[in-house]
Amino acid sequence: MASAHNALRVFFILAVVCAVCTAKRTGANKEESAAAPGGAAGGSGGTFDISKLGATSDGKTDCTKDAWTSACEATGSATVVIPKGDYLVGPLNFTGPCKGSNIAIQLDGNLLGSNDLDKYTASWIELSHVNNIGITGSGTLDGQGTAVYSKSKTDNVKAMPNFFHINIDNSESITVKDVNITAPADVENTDGVHVGGSSKISILNSTIGTGDDCVSIGPGCNGVLVDSITCGPGQGISVGCLGRYKDEKDVSDITVRNCVLKNTTNGVRIKSYVDAESVLTASHLTFENIRMEEVANPIVIDQYFCPQKVCPGKRSNSSHVSVKDVTFRNITGTSSTPEAISLLCSETQPCSGVSLIDVNVEYAGKNNKTMAVCSNAKGTAKGSIEALACLV
Repeated sequence: MASAHNALRVFFILAVVCAVCTAKRTGANKEESAAAPGGAAGGSGGTFDISKLGATSDGKTDCTKDAWTSACEATGSATVVIPKGDYLVGPLNFTGPCKGSNIAIQLDGNLLGSNDLDKYTASWIELSHVNNIGITGSGTLDGQGTAVYSKSKTDNVKAMPNFFHINIDNSESITVKDVNITAPADVENTDGVHVGGSSKISILNSTIGTGDDCVSIGPGCNGVLVDSITCGPGQGISVGCLGRYKDEKDVSDITVRNCVLKNTTNGVRIKSYVDAESVLTASHLTFENIRMEEVANPIVIDQYFCPQKVCPGKRSNSSHVSVKDVTFRNITGTSSTPEAISLLCSETQPCSGVSLIDVNVEYAGKNNKTMAVCSNAKGTAKGSIEALACLV
């Protein structure tokens, strides 16, 4: 499912690719506990099977983090096994550094988030300062988000927080692969995978359908690969939003390729706040070999991004975010609106080095022709999109 090497900090909220819960083992003496796999903290390593440590797979009894403590204290390689069954998991914070060389988590069961919302602060499950951890298995992680979604429909509830199913922050050399993430299409702030302040990140061969971005790449990222993702429903695959907060860092060397987007609000998008707090550059961004199926806004650069709830009032033309060296290559399919391409760049920070190569996205309707809209976007177009090119 996922692996992480040299990870400084990784957050998992609502649904995650790494978690562990156990209940304390009862009725065993110290000698038996030391001999049993995973029965005691520390030691030279081994296998920690949560069912043998007393975890109850009834989906009701909240578990503790004893298995993680044992695995983290082991001096050799350690494996945490979560067998088939339903295990209730409240908020957990797994903190390293760990003593051993690596930790493997075999997840074959189902981890369920607690429905008691008063228990939660920022995260469901958080791993920090952990190196060399790998997660595999066919299990599921169910945040039981319906308890939150229903409350968000009422008038007397606070605004929904920014939830991410997987949040990779200030980390290095992490691969997320073969995961399936789902959330209702009508619930915002449910990003699938978000990456911020991280490098050498790969998100591969996964299916993501949410009410927000399937994948979002934030400030301070470089060397991020998004490959073979099926996205939909949702708001597409985004770089940004950039510039909202002070002291944000540049974004560079981002590749999104071999993806399919189905019935999403956006396809591939770069977005920055109109009155950015930070001066930063987004550069060397490549989107290639992408199929659009009934996508409302297939190709977007938006330097005027400013949600009404965040920045009420009239937009200005100022921007502190520079977007340059962006390639859209071999992007095909259909748009559910006439505007297949929208490149809205700032007067003060025009986009530069934008390339549209072999882009062929057609409006699926009958009452309008396919259109491209550009503002302050400099670059070149080659291939079937030349007739629509509005670059300068």
